[in-house]
Amino acid sequence: MASATVTGELIEIRLTEWERRWIGRERLAIPVASVRHAAAVDNPLRLARGARRGLAISGFVKIGIWGLFGGPRQLVSARRGEPGLHLVLDRTAGGGEFDEIVLSDPDAAGIADTIARATAARR
Repeated sequence: MASATVTGELIEIRLTEWERRWIGRERLAIPVASVRHAAAVDNPLRLARGARRGLAISGFVKIGIWGLFGGPRQLVSARRGEPGLHLVLDRTAGGGEFDEIVLSDPDAAGIADTIARATAARR
């Protein structure tokens, strides 16, 4: 399962070996300043939409890159029955790669709260 941690001005996402096969990277660092909205969600599987490159087992797991031909480009690593973290990003400030990140994380609510406090302090 991917893990997200907030350290200073960065959100660091580390992917497992299994996820790396579908996403093509080991880690991703996102500036906190590029986050427009951070929220904990009950069913992260529902957020992935559009054409994809990755693994999708309907109702169980989605891992990969969604939104390849239009719509928001999403990095997704979500599993059934686990809370999720949904980040909406300013694509240009975040490195220009993703518009959204959707991750299953047991501490999604805590991470979303930490990010929300950090972004509110900057405004």
